[in-house]
Amino acid sequence: MAHRQNPKATFSNLTRTSFRRVRNLGGALLVAGLLAGCQADELGYGPKAQRPVSSDIKRKITDLNMSKTSPILIRIFKEENTLEVWKEKRNGRFALLEEFEICKWSGKLGPKFKEGDRQAPEGFYEITPGLMNPNSSYHLAFNLGFPNSYDRSHGRTGSHLMVHGACSSRGCYAMTDAQVQDIYALARDSFKGGQRSFQVQAYPFEMTPENMAKHRDSEHMEFWRMLKTGYDHFELTQVPPKISVCEKKYVFDATPLVEGIPFRASAKCPDYQVSPRLQQLVSKKQSKDDQKYEQIVARLDAREERQKRWEERQTKIANVIGGGTQAAEAASTTETQTASTPAAPGAITPKPADGETSVETAFAPSVAKPSTTSSFFKRWVPFGNKAEDDTPSPEVGEISTELVPASKP
Repeated sequence: MAHRQNPKATFSNLTRTSFRRVRNLGGALLVAGLLAGCQADELGYGPKAQRPVSSDIKRKITDLNMSKTSPILIRIFKEENTLEVWKEKRNGRFALLEEFEICKWSGKLGPKFKEGDRQAPEGFYEITPGLMNPNSSYHLAFNLGFPNSYDRSHGRTGSHLMVHGACSSRGCYAMTDAQVQDIYALARDSFKGGQRSFQVQAYPFEMTPENMAKHRDSEHMEFWRMLKTGYDHFELTQVPPKISVCEKKYVFDATPLVEGIPFRASAKCPDYQVSPRLQQLVSKKQSKDDQKYEQIVARLDAREERQKRWEERQTKIANVIGGGTQAAEAASTTETQTASTPAAPGAITPKPADGETSVETAFAPSVAKPSTTSSFFKRWVPFGNKAEDDTPSPEVGEISTELVPASKP
């Protein structure tokens, strides 16, 4: 008697087998994914957002007496094409840890105004952990947080303004992948050490009297002078300045006189004070910088004035030379036109002599006179055209003589 298989049992066995296969396949894919995440590339091992800083940066951190997780600050200079990473030392002051050459930034010197202008921002920005992007299409990135409260108070618009890798920029500050790998790791480690946000100071150039003088005619000068105050605060203290915004302007290291009254970007500034000692240092530095600025501007203006006078002289000389040439050309043109103009009706034209050919000309023909010098040479010099030598001169008859020179002994 044939054994009949139970259809329900067969279906149950097939279902269990299929489930085990899917489970095993899923596990294999998961393991493969994990292994892929741990595989090496040209920048290191493991997930890119978790990789440590390079060995060179580690050595500098040790040499500068810094902690691996101490706070950082970033400064960006467009014209110099540099991004600086500063890090807090154990004494609480910041020191320059590393300077990176920016691979690309877009736009020109000056702030960003509106979405789509491809302009890289300038100003002071606070980067929180939420602005970090470990899954960026540009290797690694962090958002600058543009527009900040100052930008918004001026109606400026824009989004997704980043510091990222891949060396490609449309309003961003683009680094190489290797550079952004270290920058990202330094920021990540500072958050691990308790820093709640790190500051990015984005400038058009290093805010020195020389650069301010060089760009003195820029429409952005008033804005840049305001940025320079924040730059001066950090230069003097080596500590990131506290940034506030009121009356649509930045104020630095300001403390309201009445506790609890906030700074509002578009509102009137509350009564505040800056540390008298810091204010004194800033005023002294700015006075010195202003004096140097005026000296440089005076020198540049004098140079430009000399250049202007030289160009004016060259223009005058060119005009004089050009005028003389034009006059000569005009005279030559007049002569040519006169020579080619036919005689006016009724003008008396000299009749050519017998045997002469009439030549059409606007000038009276001159009568050629025989040259006595030529006749003399024709008579006495024993060379020249043979036909001429054999022809007696029409003016002097043939010369003959009966005198015979005596023979020599």
